[in-house]
This record gives sequence, structure tokens and C-alpha cells, in this order.
Amino acid sequence: MGEQDPLPTADGYRGIWYACHAVEGEYAYKYSGGLGTYCAKHIPLAWHAPQAGKTFFVYGGRASNDNRLLHMVSYFDHRTGTVPRPRVLVDKGTGDAHDNPTILLDAAGHVWVFSAAHGVERPAFLWRSVEPHDITRFERTWETNFSYPQAWPVGEEGILFCHTRYEQGRRMLYWMTSPDGLAWDAPKPLARILNGHYQISNRRGGRVATAFNMHPERGLDHRTNLYYLQSDDFGATWRTAAGQAVQTPLTDVDNPALVRDFQAEGFRVYLKDLNFDAAGRPVVLVVTSRLWRPGPESGPRTWTTLQFDGGEWVVRGQITSDSNYDTGCLHVEPDGAWRIIGPTEPGPQPFNPGGEMAMWTSRDEGAAWTKVRRITSGSEFNHSYARRPVDAHPGFYGFWADGHGRRPSPSRLYFCNSAGQAFRLPAEMKHDRAEPQALPG
Repeated sequence: MGEQDPLPTADGYRGIWYACHAVEGEYAYKYSGGLGTYCAKHIPLAWHAPQAGKTFFVYGGRASNDNRLLHMVSYFDHRTGTVPRPRVLVDKGTGDAHDNPTILLDAAGHVWVFSAAHGVERPAFLWRSVEPHDITRFERTWETNFSYPQAWPVGEEGILFCHTRYEQGRRMLYWMTSPDGLAWDAPKPLARILNGHYQISNRRGGRVATAFNMHPERGLDHRTNLYYLQSDDFGATWRTAAGQAVQTPLTDVDNPALVRDFQAEGFRVYLKDLNFDAAGRPVVLVVTSRLWRPGPESGPRTWTTLQFDGGEWVVRGQITSDSNYDTGCLHVEPDGAWRIIGPTEPGPQPFNPGGEMAMWTSRDEGAAWTKVRRITSGSEFNHSYARRPVDAHPGFYGFWADGHGRRPSPSRLYFCNSAGQAFRLPAEMKHDRAEPQALPG
């Protein structure tokens, strides 16, 4: 690897504003807002490195003079309580937040960034930091095409990369593997049902798990059903939660990976997070609703957990909010408690994505939830897309952005600790390092 130039820095933390699908009426768009930490199918966006005492993170930033997407990389230093000026990794030449990046840290501490593409019109990139636990210099190791990147290190075997490939507009699920992040095998199809899928994934030890919905013939606005697969052998075999091996790619709507036939029940399914309970069994967090359009007529939007108990999937849901695109994360604490961080409270632009952030806990695996803290209040803009860092440190437990839900606006970046105290990253920096601003609460 030759000597690389240092990445340029920005003078503050500013997120991209993005909107999709204009609709008639006061809500303006199907979804919109400050989407620097969008979308739930970009996993993960933050990664705690205990050896370095830092949580590294990426986000969709913007240029200072226009709403053009920049891939940004930075970290929170737990020892000093400060952040550096964020580094500009690449100008994607678009305002589309579907091109947002994701992050991975390998065993040696190298920071990898997966720069997504939305469909096939633009390229995707893979980057590796020149030095471990350092964001000063990166090498671009790959120019290719992938969407919705989700990459996981698996022991000494390498990296298993879950992602989406567009086939005549249909979103099909694939995976590929690499021993070192530099040489990759050919992509292999995982699921190709009707018009495709969205997925969320996670890793526990040597297991990589994925949960995904299905887009029927009417298209992605009618997304429904929930499927689950996992691999304990670096993608050689994919199995259901009960251990049944399946033949990939899945092509039938009704197949062994089906967790819940939401289509028969008349529900849309919006994926939010995938984690594992205290026994290592999968728990999937989704939001369900009757209709795709923004507004009260599509409600209620129910935050629903589906937990495999060793024999069957247990479905529970109590929390509700006002947008299909309200997105939060599910933590499973060391003592077995479950914790949701998400925009469940009405915000200044109700029925648009996001709202005020809140923290909920459950001591009985999702049977009952208690709101323990309202994380934000009195906000100017909606807060949205709260994301869970890998191996989250208590000091950096959730990561999100804000923005106006109905018209272009500035967007700021935030994080909270495990107690629910929120901090705003500095939008303007006069010095090389700064302390995030604690919000009242």
C-alpha cells in the first residue's frame, strides 16, 4: 500500500437532507428529513473499539454550500469526551441518501467503509484505513456495485458481506465472502422472491443472521411478510432459526424461512433492527402498519418484536408511533433487559418520519414496555433513524440525525449514552477537537 494523502476535514458535523416520493397534502413526501443515519438497511453505522477507547462512525454528510452527499468518517474519544473534525472520505456526486456508507472494524483495528450505490447508475466503493484505529488516510480497495451494505467479520475466516443487487429494478439479496477484505468471491443469491426484499442483519460469534421482508408484485410500498435465515459456517449453509437447512436462493413466497405471514393479515412490514436475546436466539424489531401513505389513516404503527424461543416465533407489540419510517434500535443488556431507543414520541412535524426520541425498557422480553426517559423534547426538527453501534459503549449508545420532515433544512448529528442523555455533535468547529453539547433533559 503506497503512501496516501490525508483525507480533508470538514469544519463541523452536518447531515444530508433527503426526501423520497412526493405526495399531495401537508405531509409532502412518503418519507423525508435529516437522513444522515438512514437507512435501517445500512448496517452498521457505528462500531466501538475498546482497544482504542473510541467509537468510530460514518454518516451521510453534506457539503457546506449545497445538499450534496459526502461520506463522512469520524469517532468519539471516550477518554477525552471529544470528537475531531470529521473526515471527508468521498463526494458521491448525488443528494440521494440511499448512497450512505456503512462501517466495519477488523480484528487488527483497520476501519473499513462500504460506500453504497442506489441501484446501478453510480458505482459503490470499499475503503480501508491505512493505519489501525486511525481515520487520517484511507485506501480505496474496490470499485464495484452494491446497495444496502451489511458486512460482518467472522472469526479468522474473513468477512461475510450481505447486500442487495438490483435486477431490472427488483431488489435481490446476495452475499459474498472475503478472507481479507481485498479478494472477494463471486456474489451468491440468497433470496429472489417476486419483486425482491429489504433485509437487516447482525452477527453473534461465528453466526451471521439476516431477517428480510418481501416485495409482492404490487411493489415495495406493499412490503410484507418476515423471513429469517442464519449461517454458522461462513455462508456455506443457510438455516432457519430452528436449524433447517434451506436451498438458496429462496424463490417461493411460502418457504421454510417464513417467520410470519403478515401478507395474509393485511400488514406492511418495515424492518428496524435484529439482535439476539440472552440465550443467543434471534429477536427482530419491525414496525407494522396497514397502509404505506403518511398520515393518521395508515395507523396504528406498531413496534413489534418477533423472538424465536427455541420452538416457535413469539410476536409481541405495545409501542406505537406515527410514521412507518420511525426507526430505532434494539439493545439486549447483559442482564437480559431489552432497551429500545427510537422516535416514538410526536415531533414538531407529526406523521413525518421521526419525532422526539425516547428510551423504553422491557424486563420480560417484550411482553411489556416501560418508557423510562424522553431523550429529546421541544425540538425544532424531527429526530430520526436511531442506530445501534456494534459492541456499544455506554457512553455512545445510540446515533441519529434530525431535520425538518416536510421541507429542506439543516440537519445535525446526535448520540446518547445508555442512561438516555443526548448530545449534539458540533455543526461548526473552530478548533481541531470539540466536546459534544449535552442537551437538556
